[in-house]
Amino acid sequence: MLDFSVTFVITIINITILFFILKAVLFKPVTKFMADRTKRIQDSLEKSAKDNELAKKLLEEYEKRLETAEAEAEKIIRSARKQAEEDAERILSQSKVEAERVAETARVKLETDRRAALALFRTEAVALVLNASGRILKRELVGAEQQRYAAEMLDQIALEHESRVENGV
Repeated sequence: MLDFSVTFVITIINITILFFILKAVLFKPVTKFMADRTKRIQDSLEKSAKDNELAKKLLEEYEKRLETAEAEAEKIIRSARKQAEEDAERILSQSKVEAERVAETARVKLETDRRAALALFRTEAVALVLNASGRILKRELVGAEQQRYAAEMLDQIALEHESRVENGV
């Protein structure tokens, strides 16, 4: 049989007292520490999940803004190209108008110079014709009527020459 001695009872009492002392001194703080640690880990996990959600939302917002920025950049580039093309067309148009104006001014000046040269030629030709006619006739032609007759002849010759030039002959 079992023999229960006094030592056994004292040992049981000591173990029971030690259990309550350890429970008060060691188990409660360790249990509280473990509960606090579990709560901190749980809070950290929840915070991490919230931060992860926030990061996803921020990433989506960033991607939307990036798409919007790309679309705006493309729109600005298209607008700038269109404006550049319009400016180029306007500048070309103005250049053509200016070139036509310069060409017309040059044509008018050339025609004016040609007429002045022709008038000078006619005057000199009349003088030469009168001088040559006078030498042929052995007298000097000085009358206004004779000069007018020589000028009319020169005008008629010039008109015939101009009509030949216009007809390509």
